[in-house]
This record gives sequence, C-alpha cells and structure tokens, in this order.
Amino acid sequence: MGASVDLPVLNRIYVGGRAVLPLLAVLVTLGLSGCGTPGAEAMPSPAPGQQRTPATSGNKPAEPALPSAGVGANPCALVSRPEAEKLAGTSLNSPVLLAETCTYTAPPSGPTAQVEVFVGETAKNYLTAERGIGHDLRPLSGVGDEAYIEDGGIFVNKAGRWVSVKLVRSNDPAENNGPLEDLARTVSDRI
Repeated sequence: MGASVDLPVLNRIYVGGRAVLPLLAVLVTLGLSGCGTPGAEAMPSPAPGQQRTPATSGNKPAEPALPSAGVGANPCALVSRPEAEKLAGTSLNSPVLLAETCTYTAPPSGPTAQVEVFVGETAKNYLTAERGIGHDLRPLSGVGDEAYIEDGGIFVNKAGRWVSVKLVRSNDPAENNGPLEDLARTVSDRI
C-alpha cells in the first residue's frame, strides 16, 4: 500500500520554471491506483457515455481506434500513439485513460517525454488556468472555431467542444510549435 515517489519524476513536474499541474494530478492518481489488491486492475468507472479502454492479454491496454467525425469523449481516440510518439520524438508507453484525460509517457529508460490529451471541461479548465497565470497564448487561425498555441501546448474548440494537448519534452519549446500546430489541425478534424 505504501507507494514511493521517484525523485527524478518530481523534477519533471517543473518545465521551464513552471509547474505542470496536470502531470502532478496524473501522477497522484496513478500512485493511488497502485494501492489496491495485488493483481487487481485498478481502473475508474467510465463517465456516462464513455467506454473503458479494452485490455489485451497481459493486462496491457489495447490501442484505441481512431475516430471518424463526431468522436465521443475518449481523449485517447483524438491522438493516436504513433502521433504522440512523433510529437514527443521518442517511443511512448501505451496510453492511460482516466476520465477526460489520456496520457502517453516515455519509458523510464528513455528521454523525458509525455503527451497529455484533455477533453471537455478538463480541457476548458486547463485553458482558463493557463490564461490565469499569464501564459502567452497565441491564436491559431483556421483551426476549429477557436484555437490557441503556447510553448508545449495547444487548445482547440470546435462546436463547443474543447480539446487540449500538452507536450512535455526536454528540448527548446520553439522546436515543437510546428508539430503542435499540425496536430491541432488533425485534432480539429476529428472533433
């Protein structure tokens, strides 16, 4: 029941001198999920209208199918693992789906990298928080009904549905703007 926290993981909470709060929430949630019965799969109940990510043999989650137009509330269906790996510049583990958040993390032996996808109120609240702390959000024209980019993140609104993608990587954030903008257009087409 006692979970230990790896100190290098705590160092990843700060990127460019600012706290990455969604990452902290995911880490706390994952830490608490390990407190159950050994061998039991700790997976939250899906919200109304959501489905659990199906498990394959060995309790490894299956890759979610990419959606057609009008996708539901599954954030893992908006950004595929290959797309997340391309954005992160490294291989990533299978996604972890928790309510309105999908997280792809790099293996412990690899470089620091993480891609988080938020949908619905979670994405909208994340945008509000970024505005509240004064982050430089630049409009993206021609993407959805409303879209913004910042160092390491995008926010897209289409038909009243918000989606956000956050990238954590150990490189110059300016290098990620082109790939993030491309992904914003892809995500907008899938909403």
